[in-house]
Amino acid sequence: MSVAEFINRYIEAFGVSVPFPIALWYGDEPVTEIKKIPRCFIGAISKVRDGNPLTLCAENVTCGGGSTYTAFKEMPEYVPRFVSEVEHYKETPEMVQEYANDLGITLSEKRYLNFVRVDKLKGWEEVEAVLFFATPDVLSGLSTWAFYDNNSPDAIVTRFASGCASVITFAVKENREKGRRCFLGMLDPSARPLIPENELSFAIPMSRFKEMLGTMNNSALFQKAFSVLKKRINK
Repeated sequence: MSVAEFINRYIEAFGVSVPFPIALWYGDEPVTEIKKIPRCFIGAISKVRDGNPLTLCAENVTCGGGSTYTAFKEMPEYVPRFVSEVEHYKETPEMVQEYANDLGITLSEKRYLNFVRVDKLKGWEEVEAVLFFATPDVLSGLSTWAFYDNNSPDAIVTRFASGCASVITFAVKENREKGRRCFLGMLDPSARPLIPENELSFAIPMSRFKEMLGTMNNSALFQKAFSVLKKRINK
């Protein structure tokens, strides 16, 4: 399914009031001017839904955790203690370090991490993941679609994560491992104020999204049950 075909079917399934998802990928070239980013860049990613592309790099990602989860820099020494003793998100700094080690992040060979709304794409070739910011009703549709051809108990997973890890790290790694899991995220209290209060994120690795493009037309998105939700989404 081409980008244009997906956009048409996405509108047909969810209605005109639902924002388009965001495609992301690492590359050797930026898609836009490198701009200064506030300490947490989740708000900047969310604004890509307005149609303006975003490029992150080692120079404009200033958060220690963010630079780690974007794979631009090694985790700074202070981060495990900060996450544990300041934010109280993990009981001990050692647990934070163990968690980070288990993620298996390797530094990016590409200089830039690009985010573009899907209707601005020419094709899917470079894309590593597709990111949705979605209300519960939209998440119902996305989840139903993801479950359609996948009986695995981890077809959709939620893991402890910073906002940036939940929308970038997991899906990119899953794509490179040719996995099938989708990731429900944005449960991080520190990052949540940067997106609307009634939204979560739903990140799909491109390895899985290609499969889902093939099942979209036959899924429940175009059946009666979801059509009721579509009306409520667009009221």
